[in-house]
Amino acid sequence: NITLYICFMHTTDEVDTPYWFTLRRTENNNNQFVSFDLAFPDPDEPMPSIIAYGPEIFFISGSLVPSSTMWIFDTRTNKFRRGPSMKADHFFKSVGLVGSKVYVVGGNTSDEIHQAESFDVKTRQSWEPAPRPVKERPNLSTADVSLDRKVCSLMAAGETVCYNTGDGSCEVFALPKDLWWRTGVCVMGNVLYVYYARFGLMWYDTELRLWRRVNGLDDLKKVRYVAMAEYYGKMAFLWRDFAVVGSVMEEIWCRMIGLERSEEGITGIAETAQLVGCVPSGYTLQHCLLVSE
Repeated sequence: NITLYICFMHTTDEVDTPYWFTLRRTENNNNQFVSFDLAFPDPDEPMPSIIAYGPEIFFISGSLVPSSTMWIFDTRTNKFRRGPSMKADHFFKSVGLVGSKVYVVGGNTSDEIHQAESFDVKTRQSWEPAPRPVKERPNLSTADVSLDRKVCSLMAAGETVCYNTGDGSCEVFALPKDLWWRTGVCVMGNVLYVYYARFGLMWYDTELRLWRRVNGLDDLKKVRYVAMAEYYGKMAFLWRDFAVVGSVMEEIWCRMIGLERSEEGITGIAETAQLVGCVPSGYTLQHCLLVSE
């Protein structure tokens, strides 16, 4: 079974509270959007880095305060367990999954050896030092993805820094000058896609080293806050929309997009949009994870 785990954040009185939902395909080929109780056991960690592998979700602490803690949530039992601690504290870090290894890059100010660490989710023994990043990465990564065996950090300032897990070398390339949202980023077929409020859905051509628009999606709704993830071989494209202007609830819509590559580029084939559910107004998209149970 394949499930999307979607996290919304709601801020009241400067306190961030996460709310989780699942999106599952039903027998009649519809998508079921259901609220899900996922209580992270560390109340002092407001925004851990989150990554999924198989049926498990890894929560890696150290967003604003240095930490070496990792928690693992098993979606089969709906229970958390404490994972092995990193060798050093990290914060303002990048996190990516390459093969069966979780990588944490940067965010350590006192230990030169552990500027990057890796944890093999198959052997589950301990964290190990990874090649030290050649380039000192900037702080405040907005979104992290794994691309071509690299951990890539997309910065709000307008650039992407990709850390090579093999030798620690780093590649930098610019982002288009447009607005995008942290969950409007995903990798499918080793291609990086980002949704921009003005340009629409774009992909990065690693051979030509430039951004290109996905063809065939002129009727895709122009919104800013979206979430994207691979889902049954296609891209699940989700967004919020007011049913009535000024309403206390917002609708969550989903549109499946098939992606085909040719010599001309990449063409998107979008299915009819489906209303999957509603959330209170003010909820912002924070995470969108593919979990295979």
